[in-house]
Amino acid sequence: MTYTEWRKSSFSGNGNECVEVRKAVGLVELRESDEGHLILRATPTAFAALLQAAQAGEFDHHG
Repeated sequence: MTYTEWRKSSFSGNGNECVEVRKAVGLVELRESDEGHLILRATPTAFAALLQAAQAGEFDHHG
């Protein structure tokens, strides 16, 4: 399977506890850098829906 490099969220700053994302063939992968062995895989469509929901504040009550 072909992967791109992990990219860190711009909201993470210089810390080591950050969200990272990369592309795999037909998928988008998401992980937290301090738990790198746990990877969430989604289709690009599902990942876009997750981002839209987060931007709309749908998960704010979980914080």
